[in-house]
Amino acid sequence: MRKFGSVNGLVIGFLAIFGAYFLEGGSLKALFLIPPIIIVFGGTFAAVIIGFGFDKFMRIGSLIKMAYFPKQYNLGGLIEIFVEFSNRSRKEGLLSVEKELGRIEYFFCQKLIRNAIDGNDPDSILYLAEIEMKSMQERHYSNIQIFSKMGGYAPTMGILGTVMGLIMTLANAGGDPNHLIKNIATAFIATLWGVLSANLIWLPISDKLKKCHQEEKNMMELSLQGVLALQSGEIPTMMRARLVSMLPQKEQERMMS
Repeated sequence: MRKFGSVNGLVIGFLAIFGAYFLEGGSLKALFLIPPIIIVFGGTFAAVIIGFGFDKFMRIGSLIKMAYFPKQYNLGGLIEIFVEFSNRSRKEGLLSVEKELGRIEYFFCQKLIRNAIDGNDPDSILYLAEIEMKSMQERHYSNIQIFSKMGGYAPTMGILGTVMGLIMTLANAGGDPNHLIKNIATAFIATLWGVLSANLIWLPISDKLKKCHQEEKNMMELSLQGVLALQSGEIPTMMRARLVSMLPQKEQERMMS
Protein backbone atom coordinates (compact mmCIF):
# COMPACT_ATOMS: atom_id res chain seq x y z
CA MET A 1 0.00 0.00 0.00
CA ARG A 2 2.87 2.35 0.76
CA LYS A 3 4.11 2.21 -2.83
CA PHE A 4 0.75 3.39 -4.12
CA GLY A 5 0.38 6.31 -1.69
CA SER A 6 1.90 8.78 -4.12
CA VAL A 7 -0.18 7.49 -7.02
CA ASN A 8 -3.33 7.84 -4.92
CA GLY A 9 -2.33 11.38 -3.99
CA LEU A 10 -1.84 12.30 -7.65
CA VAL A 11 -5.24 10.85 -8.56
CA ILE A 12 -6.93 12.67 -5.68
CA GLY A 13 -5.28 15.93 -6.74
CA PHE A 14 -6.49 15.67 -10.32
CA LEU A 15 -9.96 14.58 -9.23
CA ALA A 16 -10.24 17.48 -6.78
CA ILE A 17 -9.08 20.13 -9.23
CA PHE A 18 -10.78 18.91 -12.38
CA GLY A 19 -13.80 17.63 -10.49
CA ALA A 20 -14.45 21.10 -9.11
CA TYR A 21 -13.96 22.52 -12.60
CA PHE A 22 -16.53 20.18 -14.14
CA LEU A 23 -18.97 20.73 -11.27
CA GLU A 24 -18.90 24.41 -12.14
CA GLY A 25 -19.93 23.56 -15.68
CA GLY A 26 -16.50 23.57 -17.35
CA SER A 27 -16.03 21.69 -20.60
CA LEU A 28 -13.38 19.09 -21.38
CA LYS A 29 -12.65 20.68 -24.74
CA ALA A 30 -11.84 24.06 -23.19
CA LEU A 31 -9.52 22.48 -20.62
CA PHE A 32 -7.41 20.44 -23.02
CA LEU A 33 -6.53 23.01 -25.66
CA ILE A 34 -3.51 21.69 -27.55
CA PRO A 35 -1.51 24.94 -28.12
CA PRO A 36 -1.14 25.92 -24.43
CA ILE A 37 -0.29 22.35 -23.46
CA ILE A 38 2.43 22.26 -26.12
CA ILE A 39 3.80 25.60 -24.90
CA VAL A 40 3.93 24.54 -21.25
CA PHE A 41 5.22 20.98 -21.54
CA GLY A 42 7.27 21.50 -24.69
CA GLY A 43 8.90 24.60 -23.22
CA THR A 44 9.56 22.88 -19.89
CA PHE A 45 11.16 19.85 -21.54
CA ALA A 46 13.22 22.09 -23.83
CA ALA A 47 14.55 24.01 -20.82
CA VAL A 48 15.57 20.72 -19.17
CA ILE A 49 17.40 19.59 -22.29
CA ILE A 50 19.22 22.93 -22.51
CA GLY A 51 20.12 23.01 -18.83
CA PHE A 52 20.88 19.34 -18.11
CA GLY A 53 21.50 17.70 -21.47
CA PHE A 54 19.51 15.23 -23.53
CA ASP A 55 20.86 12.19 -21.66
CA LYS A 56 19.43 13.50 -18.38
CA PHE A 57 16.13 14.33 -20.07
CA MET A 58 15.84 10.75 -21.33
CA ARG A 59 16.08 9.50 -17.72
CA ILE A 60 13.01 11.44 -16.60
CA GLY A 61 10.71 8.46 -17.16
CA SER A 62 12.78 6.11 -15.01
CA LEU A 63 13.11 8.75 -12.29
CA ILE A 64 9.34 9.27 -12.21
CA LYS A 65 8.88 5.50 -11.84
CA MET A 66 11.44 5.49 -9.03
CA ALA A 67 9.60 8.29 -7.26
CA TYR A 68 6.15 6.71 -7.44
CA PHE A 69 7.30 3.13 -6.89
CA PRO A 70 10.35 3.50 -4.62
CA LYS A 71 12.53 0.67 -3.43
CA GLN A 72 11.66 -0.47 0.07
CA TYR A 73 14.38 -1.03 2.67
CA ASN A 74 13.75 -3.57 5.41
CA LEU A 75 16.05 -2.14 8.06
CA GLY A 76 14.54 -4.26 10.81
CA GLY A 77 15.35 -7.42 8.89
CA LEU A 78 18.86 -6.13 8.18
CA ILE A 79 19.43 -5.58 11.90
CA GLU A 80 18.37 -9.15 12.68
CA ILE A 81 20.85 -10.46 10.09
CA PHE A 82 23.66 -8.39 11.64
CA VAL A 83 22.84 -9.71 15.10
CA GLU A 84 22.86 -13.27 13.76
CA PHE A 85 26.19 -12.61 12.02
CA SER A 86 27.57 -11.24 15.27
CA ASN A 87 26.65 -14.41 17.14
CA ARG A 88 28.19 -16.56 14.42
CA SER A 89 31.41 -14.55 14.08
CA ARG A 90 32.05 -14.57 17.82
CA LYS A 91 31.89 -18.37 17.79
CA GLU A 92 33.41 -19.25 14.42
CA GLY A 93 35.23 -16.12 13.30
CA LEU A 94 34.30 -13.34 10.87
CA LEU A 95 35.10 -15.48 7.83
CA SER A 96 32.19 -17.79 8.73
CA VAL A 97 29.60 -15.20 7.67
CA GLU A 98 30.87 -14.99 4.08
CA LYS A 99 28.72 -17.88 2.89
CA GLU A 100 25.62 -16.13 4.29
CA LEU A 101 26.11 -12.82 2.46
CA GLY A 102 23.54 -13.80 -0.15
CA ARG A 103 20.83 -13.23 2.46
CA ILE A 104 21.56 -9.49 2.34
CA GLU A 105 19.85 -7.87 -0.64
CA TYR A 106 21.75 -4.57 -0.48
CA PHE A 107 25.01 -4.56 -2.44
CA PHE A 108 26.49 -1.69 -0.40
CA CYS A 109 26.13 -3.71 2.80
CA GLN A 110 27.55 -6.85 1.18
CA LYS A 111 30.54 -4.89 -0.07
CA LEU A 112 31.35 -3.47 3.36
CA ILE A 113 31.17 -6.89 4.98
CA ARG A 114 33.46 -8.33 2.29
CA ASN A 115 35.96 -5.56 3.03
CA ALA A 116 35.84 -6.44 6.72
CA ILE A 117 36.31 -10.15 5.95
CA ASP A 118 39.30 -9.29 3.74
CA GLY A 119 40.97 -7.66 6.73
CA ASN A 120 40.60 -3.97 5.94
CA ASP A 121 40.84 -1.81 9.05
CA PRO A 122 37.83 0.18 10.32
CA ASP A 123 39.22 3.52 9.14
CA SER A 124 39.58 2.20 5.58
CA ILE A 125 36.03 0.81 5.60
CA LEU A 126 34.71 4.11 6.95
CA TYR A 127 36.61 6.03 4.27
CA LEU A 128 35.28 3.83 1.45
CA ALA A 129 31.72 4.08 2.79
CA GLU A 130 31.89 7.86 3.06
CA ILE A 131 33.16 8.16 -0.53
CA GLU A 132 30.30 6.03 -1.84
CA MET A 133 27.71 7.86 0.25
CA LYS A 134 28.99 11.21 -0.98
CA SER A 135 28.87 10.05 -4.61
CA MET A 136 25.35 8.71 -4.06
CA GLN A 137 24.23 12.03 -2.63
CA GLU A 138 25.67 14.03 -5.53
CA ARG A 139 24.03 11.69 -8.03
CA HIS A 140 20.67 11.79 -6.29
CA TYR A 141 20.62 15.55 -5.85
CA SER A 142 21.49 16.00 -9.50
CA ASN A 143 18.32 14.03 -10.34
CA ILE A 144 16.27 15.88 -7.75
CA GLN A 145 17.35 19.23 -9.16
CA ILE A 146 15.88 18.34 -12.56
CA PHE A 147 12.37 18.21 -11.13
CA SER A 148 12.92 21.20 -8.86
CA LYS A 149 13.89 23.21 -11.93
CA MET A 150 10.92 21.86 -13.88
CA GLY A 151 8.72 23.12 -11.05
CA GLY A 152 10.12 26.57 -11.78
CA TYR A 153 10.14 26.31 -15.55
CA ALA A 154 6.51 25.18 -15.95
CA PRO A 155 4.75 28.24 -14.42
CA THR A 156 7.07 30.51 -16.39
CA MET A 157 6.14 28.71 -19.59
CA GLY A 158 2.51 29.08 -18.57
CA ILE A 159 2.97 32.83 -18.24
CA LEU A 160 4.69 32.86 -21.62
CA GLY A 161 1.68 31.08 -23.13
CA THR A 162 -0.64 33.57 -21.44
CA VAL A 163 1.29 36.53 -22.85
CA MET A 164 1.22 34.99 -26.31
CA GLY A 165 -2.51 34.43 -26.07
CA LEU A 166 -3.13 38.03 -24.99
CA ILE A 167 -0.91 39.32 -27.79
CA MET A 168 -2.97 37.33 -30.28
CA THR A 169 -6.15 38.69 -28.72
CA LEU A 170 -5.00 42.30 -29.00
CA ALA A 171 -3.66 41.77 -32.51
CA ASN A 172 -7.07 40.58 -33.63
CA ALA A 173 -9.09 43.19 -31.74
CA GLY A 174 -12.24 44.09 -33.62
CA GLY A 175 -12.28 40.78 -35.46
CA ASP A 176 -14.40 37.66 -35.02
CA PRO A 177 -15.53 37.51 -31.34
CA ASN A 178 -15.33 33.70 -31.31
CA HIS A 179 -11.69 33.87 -32.39
CA LEU A 180 -10.93 36.44 -29.69
CA ILE A 181 -12.59 34.30 -27.02
CA LYS A 182 -10.53 31.28 -28.12
CA ASN A 183 -7.33 33.31 -27.82
CA ILE A 184 -8.28 34.43 -24.31
CA ALA A 185 -9.06 30.84 -23.32
CA THR A 186 -5.69 29.74 -24.66
CA ALA A 187 -4.01 32.40 -22.55
CA PHE A 188 -5.60 31.31 -19.27
CA ILE A 189 -5.33 27.58 -19.95
CA ALA A 190 -1.56 28.00 -20.42
CA THR A 191 -1.28 29.49 -16.92
CA LEU A 192 -3.46 26.69 -15.53
CA TRP A 193 -1.30 23.92 -16.95
CA GLY A 194 1.92 25.65 -15.96
CA VAL A 195 0.93 26.06 -12.31
CA LEU A 196 -0.84 22.69 -12.11
CA SER A 197 2.03 20.66 -13.59
CA ALA A 198 4.55 22.38 -11.32
CA ASN A 199 2.63 21.87 -8.08
CA LEU A 200 0.96 18.53 -8.73
CA ILE A 201 3.61 16.74 -10.83
CA TRP A 202 7.14 18.12 -10.89
CA LEU A 203 7.66 19.49 -7.37
CA PRO A 204 6.05 16.47 -5.63
CA ILE A 205 8.32 14.16 -7.65
CA SER A 206 11.29 16.20 -6.45
CA ASP A 207 10.12 15.75 -2.85
CA LYS A 208 9.58 12.03 -3.38
CA LEU A 209 13.11 11.62 -4.75
CA LYS A 210 14.46 13.42 -1.67
CA LYS A 211 12.63 10.89 0.49
CA CYS A 212 14.02 8.00 -1.59
CA HIS A 213 17.50 9.44 -1.11
CA GLN A 214 17.04 9.69 2.64
CA GLU A 215 15.82 6.10 2.91
CA GLU A 216 18.79 4.77 0.95
CA LYS A 217 21.11 6.91 3.06
CA ASN A 218 19.57 5.46 6.23
CA MET A 219 20.24 1.95 4.93
CA MET A 220 23.85 2.82 4.14
CA GLU A 221 24.48 4.43 7.53
CA LEU A 222 22.94 1.49 9.37
CA SER A 223 25.00 -0.94 7.26
CA LEU A 224 28.18 0.95 8.07
CA GLN A 225 27.52 0.91 11.79
CA GLY A 226 26.58 -2.76 11.65
CA VAL A 227 29.79 -3.71 9.83
CA LEU A 228 31.98 -1.68 12.20
CA ALA A 229 30.28 -3.34 15.19
CA LEU A 230 30.65 -6.77 13.57
CA GLN A 231 34.33 -6.18 12.84
CA SER A 232 35.07 -5.02 16.38
CA GLY A 233 33.45 -8.10 17.89
CA GLU A 234 30.76 -6.12 19.68
CA ILE A 235 28.41 -8.31 21.68
CA PRO A 236 25.11 -9.00 19.88
CA THR A 237 22.87 -7.28 22.43
CA MET A 238 24.91 -4.09 22.27
CA MET A 239 25.00 -4.23 18.47
CA ARG A 240 21.24 -4.67 18.35
CA ALA A 241 20.70 -1.72 20.70
CA ARG A 242 23.05 0.47 18.64
CA LEU A 243 21.39 -0.34 15.32
CA VAL A 244 17.82 -0.17 16.60
CA SER A 245 18.54 3.32 17.96
CA MET A 246 19.00 4.47 14.35
CA LEU A 247 15.38 3.62 13.48
CA PRO A 248 12.31 5.86 13.94
CA GLN A 249 10.82 5.67 17.42
CA LYS A 250 7.82 3.55 16.40
CA GLU A 251 10.13 1.03 14.75
CA GLN A 252 12.30 0.99 17.86
CA GLU A 253 9.28 0.25 20.04
CA ARG A 254 8.17 -2.54 17.71
CA MET A 255 11.58 -4.20 17.65
CA MET A 256 12.28 -3.85 21.36
CA SER A 257 8.86 -5.16 22.45
